[in-house]
Amino acid sequence: MQQQVTIKVKPHEAEDAAIITQYIAQEKGKTIASISGYYKIKQSIDARRISQIWINLTLLVYTDEPFLNRPTTSIQFKEVTNAPKRVIIVGAGPAGLFAALQLLEMGIKPIIIERGKDVRARRRDLAMLNKEGIINPESNYCFGEGGAGTYSDGKLYTRSNKRGDINRILNLFVQFGAEEKILYEAHPHIGTNKLPHIITAMREAIIGHGGDFLFEEKVTDFIVKDDTILGVKTHKGLTLHADAVILATGHSARDIFELLHHKNILIEAKPFALGVRVEHPQALIDSIQYHLPTSNTLLRGEHLPPASYSLAEQVNGRGVFSFCMCPGGIIAPAATNTNEVVVNGWSPSKRNNPYSNSGMVVTVDEKDAMEYFKKLTANHSPLTESGVTSSVIGQRSTVDPLLLLHFQQAIEQQCYNIGGGNFVAPAQRMEDFCNGKVSSSFPACSYVPGIKAVNLGEALPSFIHKTLQMGFKAFGKKMQGYYTNEAVVVATESRTSSPVRIQRDADTLQHPQIKNFYPCGEGAGYAGGIVSAAMDGERVAQMIAATINVR
Repeated sequence: MQQQVTIKVKPHEAEDAAIITQYIAQEKGKTIASISGYYKIKQSIDARRISQIWINLTLLVYTDEPFLNRPTTSIQFKEVTNAPKRVIIVGAGPAGLFAALQLLEMGIKPIIIERGKDVRARRRDLAMLNKEGIINPESNYCFGEGGAGTYSDGKLYTRSNKRGDINRILNLFVQFGAEEKILYEAHPHIGTNKLPHIITAMREAIIGHGGDFLFEEKVTDFIVKDDTILGVKTHKGLTLHADAVILATGHSARDIFELLHHKNILIEAKPFALGVRVEHPQALIDSIQYHLPTSNTLLRGEHLPPASYSLAEQVNGRGVFSFCMCPGGIIAPAATNTNEVVVNGWSPSKRNNPYSNSGMVVTVDEKDAMEYFKKLTANHSPLTESGVTSSVIGQRSTVDPLLLLHFQQAIEQQCYNIGGGNFVAPAQRMEDFCNGKVSSSFPACSYVPGIKAVNLGEALPSFIHKTLQMGFKAFGKKMQGYYTNEAVVVATESRTSSPVRIQRDADTLQHPQIKNFYPCGEGAGYAGGIVSAAMDGERVAQMIAATINVR
């Protein structure tokens, strides 16, 4: 007989098969000998009680019959070298890669065009950025094989249950080398150190089945005739034609947004979130979340992972919330140009660094950006002399679709200038941030290019600065010990999502103006993370297959 059984065990018991089997026998009133085996369906941590932390396990248990291991789903791909149908995919992030794999399944040849480098070559560019302050605008934390998610922790948790088959996405990751535990953990995570190998395996499968991969090719134009897209042109003079084009360029491809706007292809400003990244000692977060008597990481023990948190608050009607929380992680420079500071976070698979960091961001809309630029004009701010800001100051009353992109860019440039250049990030201790005091010193910080003590009220718009100040104090009441000068506030966390949405028809998933043109993933405004972007890529590929096969 097979049946689901839910039990709770202590952390040191969660990987002990003999103890778990004993608990199952007690729960079901069976003998241990009658239980032939089990596998985990779900595993989560319950740390709400001060007296004892529990691991909740949902298991599929076999009794009085032979045990069968977890069924694995192995997707079979077709050989498409000479397939009659071809689809160009612009961008090799999760949306683009999973769209390509779905097309292979359906016998359609994918041609992936990626402006950046493959994951191995990309790593060298990241080292240059971190250690020497030299950025490659086409190969960095945002651009390159695997997209922004490859070197941003590898979280696979999503609430987007209605967008696609989450289990299928997770099974595909396992098929290409991820650990099986991502199939049952409540908040699955691969790790920045392991995800590149999985991305490489996906690329090899795509090429091995006849798909094409073009690295260091940047799309500079779309070939459109009679309201139908026929192909693309690249900066190296390459012209490619296909039956459809998937645009999966990610949230930082500003040149693509500008190209679309220049060609009068419909796009619109999309609200996003902007703020800072906050770094605490991981031992402190452990002590808060696991109710440890002191900030001593040894007290957590080897059976509990580094603790995480998720925080949200409404401050004067505006949302402030944690984003991309990285336990045992690192703050990384995620800029894509030489004159901007952008910070993000990542963690290795073991999450064994001594720091804990999370984005803390505030919602931003068109009205906020308009008021910000008006104040700059009224105050004759030096920023108004920049090409970015002057292009939007005094805009007509209708909203420029690039307005929020320009706002995002202006804040990043402001932080670069205040930091003094070379990707040094402006920063304050948390209590100093809330009290408007320039910090006299800093604790150790994981951000390799370095941090500079400033008043972040000069780097961030007033509404963001004040909302964060109130938010941090509110979070300190929810998590006793969170609000502390042991924490460092680093600006700016600005690439939370795309500030532009590329419109598409809800039924056909095509752009409403251009046939066979499919905006996709996070950059187009239809996803928010690795899994949701992957699901959107699959969904678009399925729609293309149904459409072009009919034609």
